[in-house]
Amino acid sequence: MEIVVVSRHTEVPERFRQHVEDKLSKVGQFSPYAQRVDVEVTHENNPRLADRAERVELTVRAKGPVVRAEASAPDRYAALDLAAGKLFERLRRARDRRKSHHGRAEAPPVPEPVDLAPEPVEDDEISMTPTPPTETGVAVEAQLGDSPVVIRQKVHDTDPMTVDQALAEMELVGHPFYLFVDAETKQPCVVYNRRGWTYGVIRLNYEAEALLPASA
Repeated sequence: MEIVVVSRHTEVPERFRQHVEDKLSKVGQFSPYAQRVDVEVTHENNPRLADRAERVELTVRAKGPVVRAEASAPDRYAALDLAAGKLFERLRRARDRRKSHHGRAEAPPVPEPVDLAPEPVEDDEISMTPTPPTETGVAVEAQLGDSPVVIRQKVHDTDPMTVDQALAEMELVGHPFYLFVDAETKQPCVVYNRRGWTYGVIRLNYEAEALLPASA
């Protein structure tokens, strides 16, 4: 299994690289088919963010779904420990999920979607729109006009999937939501965690009509 360490706004000494390899050597125990682990170390230069100045993002790439975890801390060793703990827990849950789903006839029901429309934003609050990235898998950050807001964007490749598969993917990346294309309706959808084991689904009808082939 290959471990690739990259850095943003900082340098990564050999000592830390060796510590990363030792720490992530357990990945194979949870994911025997893991081919590579990407480790991204980012330093935040803002003194006001000293308590989370170091961020470590871990991505496990295997034959199956991608599994991610990230954490921030005052130093990179602590951030790595926190991120690795989250990663191992998600890998373990993914392994257990595969076992429990073996031979299952149908997926559990999903609650009805709820309206999560964002609050209206005044025009003078937004001075410009960041340009969407075009390269897959590469994160792009841009400041929103003259404001202190920074937008981080990334393009991901995907295949249509079921709601149950989307829920599994959401658990693996550790996000409170997951964007996907429904395999049956071809609608762009978002699944999200409401509370506990309760989930919601948001579907976009307008975009779905544009994606569906025209009727004869």
